Amino acid sequence: MADTSKTNEIVVIGELNVDLIASGLLEKPALGREILATDFTTTLGSASAIFASGAARLGRGVTFISRVGEDEFGRFCVDSLAAKNMSTEHIKIDRRSKTGATMVLSTAEDRALVTFLGAISELSFDDVPVAIMDGHRHLHLTSYYLQTALQPDFSRLMRAAREKGLTTSFDPNSDPDQKRNENVLEVAGQTDILFLNEPEAKLLAGTDDVLDAGRELNRRARTVVIKLGAKGSVGFEDGKIVSAEGFRVEAIDTTGAGDSFAAGFVHAILDGRELKECLTIGNACGALSTSKPGGTDGQPSLAELDQFLAKAAAAK
Repeated sequence: MADTSKTNEIVVIGELNVDLIASGLLEKPALGREILATDFTTTLGSASAIFASGAARLGRGVTFISRVGEDEFGRFCVDSLAAKNMSTEHIKIDRRSKTGATMVLSTAEDRALVTFLGAISELSFDDVPVAIMDGHRHLHLTSYYLQTALQPDFSRLMRAAREKGLTTSFDPNSDPDQKRNENVLEVAGQTDILFLNEPEAKLLAGTDDVLDAGRELNRRARTVVIKLGAKGSVGFEDGKIVSAEGFRVEAIDTTGAGDSFAAGFVHAILDGRELKECLTIGNACGALSTSKPGGTDGQPSLAELDQFLAKAAAAK
């Protein structure tokens, strides 16, 4: 396994799974009916891995901590991360587990997901060597609702990172039960950057207004970022509200666009950029990620990102 942690900046503690993607659906999937896809891809999945891949693609060194089964999907996940020059030394391979898998049914506008958790729900605090954070600059946590064994320790990991001088970000992702979870609010209070999409933000804040939701959550997290899909994004920081428009692209698959957004935003934060520019870079990374099937194949390199932003600015 690749170990480049001595030169890495970002620690990602999270889930790993493969995505089995049927894309180009012309109709929404429905039980009792067979519909056709125009393409099919097996690729690296999971919100954590998509975020990590986006950050690595932009030139950031990433250390990944996770758990997989001793099976074909597990080897695929670890090899995919290593091929992107991430440190995989601290991914536990368990012969008693099965690696998680998500079946993605994707249209250009949205997608339906069916996930088998497997090892995703088994990763626990005991699998995390907290000392590995030493020498890093940032910790990212996501997929709170799927990582049931790790849930009680999300806040503990955030506090440990802060004590070691790292900045932190947290993207809980959607609750499959669509319930408001007070424990997520507790974790939000421990993080520097809270990422949410619009429905998640409204549900967590208990309001139907996205701006009210952002203001309420900003009382807990230092910076709140709400992803608005094609409309762009809005950020809340120290009582200020900043928005950035989205970019028009020919979207093929929206899988992981929000995680690619978060990778671009964190990349910009580590560069010391202001909130407006961080939102713009996040929007660009999220948009570009939709140009190819899967969550990682469309993610831009730093040169591709700069070219895209320059072209967009010239077109205004």
